[in-house]
Amino acid sequence: MNDVAFEQPNLVIAENNELNRSLGPVSLIMMGIGAIIGAGILVIAGTAAAEHAGPAVIISFVIAGLGCLFAGLCYAEFASMIPESGSAYTYAYATMGRFMAWFIGWNMVLEYLVSSSTVSVGWSGYLVSFLENLGYTFPAALANAPVTGTGFHELHLTGAIINLPAVLLIVFLTVFLVVGVSESARFNALMVMIKTGIVILVIAFGLPHVHAANLHPFIPPNAGSFGKFGVTGILAASGLIFFAYIGFEAVSVAAQESKNPRRDLPIGILGSLAVCTVLYMGMALVLTGITDWRTLDVPNPVSFALGRIASLQWMVLPINIGAMVGLASVVFMGLYGQSRIFYCMARDGFLPPAFSAVHKRFKTPHRGTIITGAFAALLAAIFPLDILADLVSIGTLLAFVAVCAGIMILRRTTPNAKRPFKTPWVWFVAPAGIVTCGLMMFSLADGTWVRLVVWTAIGLVIYYLYGVWHAAPSKWKVANES
Repeated sequence: MNDVAFEQPNLVIAENNELNRSLGPVSLIMMGIGAIIGAGILVIAGTAAAEHAGPAVIISFVIAGLGCLFAGLCYAEFASMIPESGSAYTYAYATMGRFMAWFIGWNMVLEYLVSSSTVSVGWSGYLVSFLENLGYTFPAALANAPVTGTGFHELHLTGAIINLPAVLLIVFLTVFLVVGVSESARFNALMVMIKTGIVILVIAFGLPHVHAANLHPFIPPNAGSFGKFGVTGILAASGLIFFAYIGFEAVSVAAQESKNPRRDLPIGILGSLAVCTVLYMGMALVLTGITDWRTLDVPNPVSFALGRIASLQWMVLPINIGAMVGLASVVFMGLYGQSRIFYCMARDGFLPPAFSAVHKRFKTPHRGTIITGAFAALLAAIFPLDILADLVSIGTLLAFVAVCAGIMILRRTTPNAKRPFKTPWVWFVAPAGIVTCGLMMFSLADGTWVRLVVWTAIGLVIYYLYGVWHAAPSKWKVANES
């Protein structure tokens, strides 16, 4: 196959697998917000404050947001140059070759597939609590993981049968994704408006109840170990709540379904990131300012904090509803992103062709979507949230580092290539992205690195048994303008 320059507007590698271009900048921003706002701000922010940073979790959000901003600017340049689905996988393929493309794509599975399972388990917990508030008791054996333990060690059975609500959520959203991206985007937009409205409501009604005494000391003194308050606690919290930002780059996997990807993708990426960062900082201020931050290590910190103020107790029910909607939209975007990553990898020969088959009527990669949903449902049915969550952040941070490195490579190898969007101050932004994301990676627990090594080893086995024998030769080059 001949090389194809990225400047060409008709860059479609698999002509028979063309997806339906139906997404504009507003839809992309909504998809980005839908992927970002979820378990991070609704669940993990409380734990980060109570266990690591105290009120200074606001600074942790800034650090994590800066890392995403630096990476997002690099993503935006890549997305404008390379209007192809695949996100960091495609960008690594274009700049660092087949092996690195596989390595990054395989680790992105940790972000999309496993995060979908993780958040669906959190959604199940909110649903059970919501039903209990209405007077209904959901059988515990059908709403909990049958396996639990510390990480992958000391696993044991709990006596539960299956986490049925989590499975049913994934099945329902998988059906939506198979039917079509336009219908899915409208459904996602509705979910985004509901949960964003809830977040704004919490900030608006919660700010008047913020007391300075609850924010003192703003940076609690270190408790004697790394990551337990103090400066190291702020850094550890930033690595933990980085989960709250996972998803903005999911916009870039929609390149082949965007009406004008060179213009719309940068708008979608940076717009969704900016909106969510402002909302996160406001929510963090409210959470730590209206109650004692030491009490926030609970599954529902937002409704818990507001429920302790008599005049705000009316908000608990709508907050729980908004939380369920918010978590559902994150699961939706995770399944969407993973099916598109598999689509691209199969199109390039790294995975079997079933993952790139496009439905004749719906114009969606239906088989890959169904397979993705089946694996996500299986994980959600068996494992608890803590085991699944341990697998997510490090794969995403690694992808961000690769994107920042890749943009510097392209600036050297093809300085005159057409760049509809150029990363400003690239020789500061890209290295800063690598350093910031690298620091967050090293702040994660040792067990996370062990699981990354194990996951990578499994990926290498698949690559050398299948991918290396079926992958197409490098198809692309980013050409300088003549």
